[in-house]
Amino acid sequence: MRRRQLLAALPALGVAACARPVRRAPSAGATVSVLPAPFTIPGLNRQRTVRLYLPPSYASAPERRYPVIYMHDGQNLFDDATSYAGEWGVDETLDAMARARGFEAIVVGIDNGADKRMAELNPFDHPQFGPGEGEAYVSFIVQVLKPHIDAHYRTQPGRASTAVFGSSMGGLISDYAIRRHPGVFGKAGVFSPAYWTAPRIWDYAAAHPLPADARVYLYMGGEEGEQMVSLAQRMAGVLQSQRTPHVFHLLPNGQHNEPTWRGVFPLAVHWLFG
Repeated sequence: MRRRQLLAALPALGVAACARPVRRAPSAGATVSVLPAPFTIPGLNRQRTVRLYLPPSYASAPERRYPVIYMHDGQNLFDDATSYAGEWGVDETLDAMARARGFEAIVVGIDNGADKRMAELNPFDHPQFGPGEGEAYVSFIVQVLKPHIDAHYRTQPGRASTAVFGSSMGGLISDYAIRRHPGVFGKAGVFSPAYWTAPRIWDYAAAHPLPADARVYLYMGGEEGEQMVSLAQRMAGVLQSQRTPHVFHLLPNGQHNEPTWRGVFPLAVHWLFG
């Protein structure tokens, strides 16, 4: 079971981040691009590519400001060509939501660190994967990346309009991020979280209950293994006991892969942002 989880948790290994436009079908005004200069993660001294989705009305509505979704594993969000096991189709999904519901958001996709991913997305040390670097990674988002995005794009910068979102190790670090910085992130999409890599998450969650207006969408697939399911159920119990507004979505035939997360993504976005 853990071998399958680990394989699914390592998208884009060996795939170099490339500063080029992301290939996508054209839509009415929406754009996906790679920011021209990589960012440095302080404390880790690593360069990181960041991908940006701007919604359909962004160019034509200069007075409008937008909520922002920060997502991990940026290589897998928009383009099959850069992904390890298929893309989430975040751009197509949000384009469709804009047409159907009028909801639009900016998405900031942060590429993963390839062979560093298991450490970067874990806030705690692990005997197999080494010292946890998640604190430095989350601090990079909060202290470097978000200020840059807010300064250069028309965002709604408040916590109520800022979400953090990811799957597997990205789900774990999203859970940690909203608890570590509840004044920055008001919403979290926690998909198929790899809690098995972070036994200390339970003490951390107990010591860091979320504000009453936070929102968490916790998703798990029934075919991801008994341990994965039981740990997600345990976290759902924590959220319930702390009276955190949340959804626990257990999909009986859900698997640990991008096509499944792609299907659940619009449900989560719709609930998180109302």
